[in-house]
Amino acid sequence: MALTFEQLILKVLEETKKAISADEIWEIALQKGYDKELGSRGKTPVATLSALIYRDINENKEESPFVKASYRPTLFYLREYDNIIDKSTFRENPKFKEGKEDEESPIKSLKSNIEKSGYNEKDLHSHLVYYASLYLNCYCKTINHSTSAKKEFGEWQHPDIVGCKFPTEEWKNPEVFKLSASVGNISLQVFSFELKKKLSFENLREAFFQAVSNSSWSNEGYLVAPEIIENPEFLNELKRLSSSFGIGVIKLDLKEPDSSYVLFPSRVRETLDWETINKLFNMNSDFQEFIKRVNKDFERKEIIFERYDKILSKEELLKIISK
Repeated sequence: MALTFEQLILKVLEETKKAISADEIWEIALQKGYDKELGSRGKTPVATLSALIYRDINENKEESPFVKASYRPTLFYLREYDNIIDKSTFRENPKFKEGKEDEESPIKSLKSNIEKSGYNEKDLHSHLVYYASLYLNCYCKTINHSTSAKKEFGEWQHPDIVGCKFPTEEWKNPEVFKLSASVGNISLQVFSFELKKKLSFENLREAFFQAVSNSSWSNEGYLVAPEIIENPEFLNELKRLSSSFGIGVIKLDLKEPDSSYVLFPSRVRETLDWETINKLFNMNSDFQEFIKRVNKDFERKEIIFERYDKILSKEELLKIISK
């Protein structure tokens, strides 16, 4: 039976019984031939490993089998070995003492620039694409508002980014895929994202209902921002709106892209609003390209990665924001 990525990670960490990086996990897997046992390895296996671990830690907290030990390099180990891990080495290395980078680290410099810079909303797109691709298994396409015939339909019609999650597991088993198609239960999901630089009392209503207008046609819709004020009253209202209208909320972490997370989940809608999809198709050329691309990939059961938004590395993401 083929290994999953999660089983590979557990296997390597169980055997090493120490804190190692995602790169080291993959290197050991290659040395021992575990990569050959994978059902699918993808184009960026190290990013996939890292994403799986981060997602499990963010979603399951103390229930996760994984522990994040340090930063730069980021090291992981299994929670069950917490008592035998030598944690003193984390503190002795100045490059990641108590989670702090080396003072000369280019990454630290980039993060400092982020705090000083004023970034635009469009600068957040690549951060969301990175998160959605690795943590939601979603292939994204930016929708440029300038290509829309806005006059025809008015305000609040244009999602910032759309994405699709393909039924890749079913593709591996033709008979399962065929049966799924026969009963109308194909696990293809379409996502819609509305981006804001900041969410606060001043713009909550407008931003949220813009997300509702732009995203309620999809299987999952999200309002996304890197700055969300932590006022309890504000968060309670944001949670209430999310629960009432089914729009999820994602908080982007611009300095640690892998630490972005779903603050409130989206309600999954089983059916798409085809009338709105048809309207968007007619009004925006980027959305047309997205729909055509999804159709082609779905029919061929092969995803052409280059036709979707490029997934940047973490260092490239930091450089965009720190300009």
